[in-house]
Amino acid sequence: MKKIIVILMMALPMLASAQKMGYINTQELFTQMPDVKVANAQLDSLNAYYENVLATMQEEYQKKVQDYQQKSATMTDAIRQITEEEIVTIQQRIQTTYETAKQDVQKKQQDLLAPIHEKMAKAIQKVGDAQAYTYILDSSVSTVYVGKDATNIMADVKKELGIK
Repeated sequence: MKKIIVILMMALPMLASAQKMGYINTQELFTQMPDVKVANAQLDSLNAYYENVLATMQEEYQKKVQDYQQKSATMTDAIRQITEEEIVTIQQRIQTTYETAKQDVQKKQQDLLAPIHEKMAKAIQKVGDAQAYTYILDSSVSTVYVGKDATNIMADVKKELGIK
């Protein structure tokens, strides 16, 4: 039993030193990927579309409110009530459209960015496997300390992704 413990204690430092450590800032890499620029352009286009739709609806609302304010004194009670209901309906349509737009943009963002994250993760894994890394840490998340033996693999992953 003592022999096993002695052998293990002698082998542990050798095993620990055999581990190859790497690190990469995935946020920095992500922003440099050409696919991200394409995705952001599509998201900007979708945002602009919804902004235009909401601006048109807001103009309609403002005109209806101004018209109501100018003519409310001369309106019959029935017409006043119908106009107020129309104003409330427009407000509700604006709110519904805003919420739909927000959800649509978030879903589109997920749909566009998920494959990019997957591509980045596969490239990191491929570099890790090819260069026999035991661990690759993400320095953009939280790194307390990176020792001199750890290797920054950013250049290798960028090469794997075809980024200059």
